[in-house]
Amino acid sequence: MWHDIKMLNASANLLLGALMLVLLSAGVWWIAQRPMFTLKVIRVEGVADAALLHVNPLTIKSSALPRIRGNFFTANLDVVRQAFEAVPWVHKATVRREWPNRLVVTLEEHQTLGTWGDEGRLISVQGDVFTANLAEAEEAGELPAFSGPEGSEKEVVARFFDLRTWFAAANLAPEALTLSSRYAWAVTLNNGMVVELGREQTATTLKERVARLTGIYPQLVARLQDRIERIDMRYPNGMALKASGMVFAPDANTPKKPAPTNHPKRPGSTKTASGTT
Repeated sequence: MWHDIKMLNASANLLLGALMLVLLSAGVWWIAQRPMFTLKVIRVEGVADAALLHVNPLTIKSSALPRIRGNFFTANLDVVRQAFEAVPWVHKATVRREWPNRLVVTLEEHQTLGTWGDEGRLISVQGDVFTANLAEAEEAGELPAFSGPEGSEKEVVARFFDLRTWFAAANLAPEALTLSSRYAWAVTLNNGMVVELGREQTATTLKERVARLTGIYPQLVARLQDRIERIDMRYPNGMALKASGMVFAPDANTPKKPAPTNHPKRPGSTKTASGTT
């Protein structure tokens, strides 16, 4: 090897290159550690300069900022993003560097649609469940209530917007929507009426049932005014209706229950009239 000039030259060049690389790296590291690159400002802003309505600066200082490490060059932007996305009301965060000692964080807030379940959580218009101050969310008014099996959040939100469109034909609006563990739908409307829509057998099942109800709803209101409490639309060619003081069955041919034995009326008891549609 020592008699091979080409091999010696190649080895020397390799060692020289490695030395230069080490010196260059050391120089870059030395420059990167200079005080001028210490993070002086972390600017937080809304998407497209929109005002942030719910993100609390005190929460940012206490929960997000302590997780930020490094300077302009060494700060891990992914860690910074995750720190800000853990702040209440933050749906999404993006982070960029701004020369020579700043980070700019752009936040997108959750847009609250309603409450989810019975644990005080909220759900956004995108179908994301999050935890935040319920009182803040209800500043503009009472929120619709939603519930459903785990993983059904986006489906429930999508169906809510469908129902809002479908019921508008009868000047009604959904205020609560439930998807049961058996994937049956029930909606509470702004007049207090609960409508059982059942399971989606086809892609148009719910829409057809709502259309059938809104088509006959004016007649029901003319007859029963505001006494309607619950309507069951799960029947293929009819409905079951419960109103204060009256219950309608879906089919006159439905076998009747045996008449109860006459007993003296107890104090405080009420009667329920029944009929057919």
